[in-house]
Amino acid sequence: MTNLIRAILVMTVAAVLAGCVKHEDYAPSDVARLSQAIQALGPNVDPAEADRAAALSYAYARELANGYNVTDPPIIHNAKVHSGKRERGLCNHYAEDMLRRLYKENYQTLDLHWVTSPPTEFRIIHHTAAISRKGAGPMEAIVLDGWRKSGHLTWATVAEDTRYNWRPRMEVREELLAKQAEKEARKAQ
Repeated sequence: MTNLIRAILVMTVAAVLAGCVKHEDYAPSDVARLSQAIQALGPNVDPAEADRAAALSYAYARELANGYNVTDPPIIHNAKVHSGKRERGLCNHYAEDMLRRLYKENYQTLDLHWVTSPPTEFRIIHHTAAISRKGAGPMEAIVLDGWRKSGHLTWATVAEDTRYNWRPRMEVREELLAKQAEKEARKAQ
């Protein structure tokens, strides 16, 4: 009897774990929520463009992870890229490739942005794509982050995504270059 209970318990745990591993990447309701959020960016956002952008963002984040052969959490995958075991899959690759794909859609009522969260004591630099209504800046955008959950799209407005300190990419780049120049100048003295 004890063996039967143990067998049932093992099968139940295995079924639960298999369910956790083998799951749908996203549901139509996820795409619909992102589309609604994109439409809410402004009254002139074309609902059809928002639908297309939402569906593409979810599908392409997953496609990129498959293409990068992502099999681990992001930080582990980063180590594989840096050690030469994988060619691509860093956050900047996701940002670059996602933006390249979204630009092909030639949106008329939406703008695309590359946003960056500078490194801190406890966090590495992070890059991602973002989408806003036409004419709005990156700080009024929605983050489209495929890296954070290894190909499972994470999205939120820049303001709501408090895990990162999102800023325009070039602003962060200039700041980091200036810090590096200061460091090198101090070394030279």
